[in-house]
Parts: sequence; structure tokens; C-alpha cells
Amino acid sequence: MANQLNIKGYDYIEFYVGSAKMWAYWLAKAMAFDIVGYSGPETGIKDKTSYFLVKNKIKFVISSAIKPSYYEVASFVEKHGDGVKRWSLNVENVKDAFDLAVKNGGIPVKNPKKFEDENGYIEESAIKLYDDAEIVFINRDNYKGIFRPGFGKPIQKISITAQDSGLQEVDHIVGNVRINEMNLWGNYLNKTLNLETFLEFGAGDISTQYSALLSKVVRSKNGGRIKNPINEPYEGLKKSQIEEYIDEYWGSGIQHIAISTNNIIASIKALRENGVEFLTVPNAYYDLLKEKKLSKMITEDIEDLRKYGILCDTEGKGYLLQLFTKPVSDRPTFFFEIIQRREGAEGFGQGNFQALFESIERDQELRGSLDREE
Repeated sequence: MANQLNIKGYDYIEFYVGSAKMWAYWLAKAMAFDIVGYSGPETGIKDKTSYFLVKNKIKFVISSAIKPSYYEVASFVEKHGDGVKRWSLNVENVKDAFDLAVKNGGIPVKNPKKFEDENGYIEESAIKLYDDAEIVFINRDNYKGIFRPGFGKPIQKISITAQDSGLQEVDHIVGNVRINEMNLWGNYLNKTLNLETFLEFGAGDISTQYSALLSKVVRSKNGGRIKNPINEPYEGLKKSQIEEYIDEYWGSGIQHIAISTNNIIASIKALRENGVEFLTVPNAYYDLLKEKKLSKMITEDIEDLRKYGILCDTEGKGYLLQLFTKPVSDRPTFFFEIIQRREGAEGFGQGNFQALFESIERDQELRGSLDREE
């Protein structure tokens, strides 16, 4: 079968953070998510709080520990800072998916379990990913409540005004791993989730004057609903963004989530007005882009792309538009990518890598982390 685990697509992504309330407010104010669910002492959960946020097909859970004794959350945040703990896959049968994944080499974290309340039940299980991350298998076909048992409506309705970001769904999830771990985790995902290697970037494919990296993209065989690039450091003159991530995160983990939009110009305009900070692109990039526009493929006005700092890369018969936020928390680790695929584009903006990574290096230099410590 092309999709042996019967994966339907991404479901929710859960972040472990220092303050779930503040993160929920930021996502609502800056990225126009709706806070639709809450879990905490008021719903019978005594040791942590969680907020459930939704934007079209995107589902985020933001969790923080109330007490240091809730070690799973508190220790994650102490070590890694705010970041993604787990991403989940909607599957037809949780036990079957879990059993097949473990049979094919998946490291079990949580055995299949049913969670019930008056609204029905959900089923979940989980396998290991990277250092402290997890992949969850979930089925909620028999649940009519808010997200899952233990969640209710937000305790207090907060009126948050934000420009509509137009964000639609998760496009891909990127992991940064240590040297010699890229192939290990790529093979792990291919075997356990029945994915396939879609793209590989070797030595020299992704590099700047100062730094370089290796990258591999694995995806599901059902039209690429699940796409997971994996980045590994490669030796360069100075510290790469991947090395900085690993140093600051204290290990391998999830670097960014790419979110799709149907109109990236409108989305970036709204996000900027909401206060989201993005990486900057040199003016010369757009002058070169105009020279490349021989096929008249790009329907957007290049001056609009310049105005909002949006990157554009042609590939095959299509093209993609993308832009990356600055790190959204105190550590220079996790960030978001906003992406729009046009005319069936499937790649990840290889033609933008040079401009993108040079932009990241400018921020690294400001942080004093571009040079390696002696």
C-alpha cells in the first residue's frame, strides 16, 4: 500500500512553553488564531494548563507547567526553552498504525489508549522523534467535544483584535539534528511511517560564504500530505544556523513549522501589521528576480514582493512564495515559515537558500553567535 498506516494528514501540534497564557495571547494577537479550548485546574487538570487554538485547518496546543513537580513540561522548557514537544498524525486506526510503526523500528513512547468523557472518546499512541519530541497517532472520529477530554471552553472570553492572517494549514515540519543524525532520522521516519525520501541536498548544495548544511526531505506517499525536511550541520568557516540551533536548544529538535496561505501578500501584510517580525531580504534580490522573470510565470507584482520582503523561487511548471519569521521566543530556536505554492510547486525554495541563510547570518552576527567559540 502507498500509505500503510492510513495517515490522513497532520492533526495537532503541541508546544511546551514557560507561559501558555502568554503564548496563546501572542498567537491570537499576532497570527489571528482563535482560542477555542482550555485545560487546567478549572477543568480538573491540576498540574498544567493548556490552550487549544485553531486557524482554519491548523490546530495548536500550548501547554505549560503550573508546578515544578509536573516534570515532563518543566524539564523540557528548562532544557530546550519554548518549543514543539509533539506533532500528531490523524490515522484511521491508532492501534494498527502504532503496531506497524513499532514493528518497523519505531520506538514506543505511549501505548494506544482511549480517553473518554460525556462527549465520546479519542484514541492516541506515540513513538519517539529526535531527542525529546514525539509523533502522536490520533483518531477523534468518535469525539464531539472541544479537542479532547479534559478540555472545555476558555474560562474567560478575551476580545483580541487582529488583522486576519489568512493562514490555512500545516505545509511541512522541519527538524534540526546533530552531525551524522540526518540519515538516521530520515531512515527512521521512512521505515516507521512508510514515508519516502523526496529530496536530498548534499555538500555544497546549501551554503553561503560562511556556513553550510545538509538536508533531506521525507514525505508520505499519498500525495505528500506529510512533509518533513531534516537539516544537519556541515563544516563551514563559521557557525551555521543549524549549529546555533543545536547549541541553544541543547539538542536535536523541531526548528520550524511552515504554514500555507492562499494569498501570501495579504497574509504577510496582515502579520506585519499584527507585529510579527520577519527576516529581511536585500533589495538586490528583487532586481535579480526581475531579470529571471523570462517565462512570465510569476503573476504577483515583484514590487509587492519587494515591499513585504517575500521570497520567490521557480521550480518546474510552478513556483513558491515564502517568508520566515524571526525566532518567536527568547532563544534563537523555533520560528514559523509562511508559504504559498503556485501551479503545483512541490519543492522548498532551493533558489532562495542563499538569500535566506545570509539573512539568518546577519541576525546571528547581531547575537554574537556567528563565530564559533574557541
